Amino acid sequence: MDAACHTGSPASCAIAVMGKASIPGKVKTRLVPPLTADEAVQINTAFLQDIVDNIDAAAQHVDVSPCIAYGPAGSEGFFRTLLTSRVSLLECALPDFGDCLHFTIETLLGRGHASACVINSDSPTLPTAALIEAARILAPPGDRAVLGPCLDGGYYLLGLKRPHRHLFERIDWSTERVFDQTRARAAEIGLPLVLLEPWYDVDDVSALRRLREELLPSSPRSDTAPIHGARHARAALARMLQTQGLAQRLADPVQDLSAPCHPVAG
Repeated sequence: MDAACHTGSPASCAIAVMGKASIPGKVKTRLVPPLTADEAVQINTAFLQDIVDNIDAAAQHVDVSPCIAYGPAGSEGFFRTLLTSRVSLLECALPDFGDCLHFTIETLLGRGHASACVINSDSPTLPTAALIEAARILAPPGDRAVLGPCLDGGYYLLGLKRPHRHLFERIDWSTERVFDQTRARAAEIGLPLVLLEPWYDVDDVSALRRLREELLPSSPRSDTAPIHGARHARAALARMLQTQGLAQRLADPVQDLSAPCHPVAG
């Protein structure tokens, strides 16, 4: 079901989270272990809520609106229960991930937005400034793209003003080559590309440990990095650490299984 973003005029920039409904065994599977399947569901739900909150925070500074491009098919009820009606829902359950991204951007631009961004569902502490900057980069006249690189080779955000299908062709999704290949596709069509600051996504144990230290530091933070507060993820992690033995599982080096960045998708 394709719900409109607003009852009035569309925001200049729509920002769509590529999200999955919280179904045990289907979400955040690369974090199991050390998480249990139920904990992975809780983390997935918290991340979705935090990322929508982050878009709302950006909306205090630029004209943006939140959307969830979701899967699997038929899971609208989960998102409508979880989120308020101001969040647009767009079912996006195509087999190919590149097709999902292109379909989402094409649909949002078709609604009348001047630009559209797709973002992952794995970066709950992404600084709000990155979302603000993306919208501002896309605002002036002229065609261009904005890309937020993931630390391990993917990307956490892609923003466009036109639905350039070529950007999603010949991409080795879920590998460390995604960012470089996307830059190459942009160069092939002469599309100006502006890069944001790199960030990380929480898709392996080391990243989960980093998230824990950012949100629940074991000692006073020595830096003042302006991360998004991610209150839902913070609460979920605190609960798991206190009552479900997650601290011990995170400390077990046997559980430290790394995986490549999964760009944009949850």
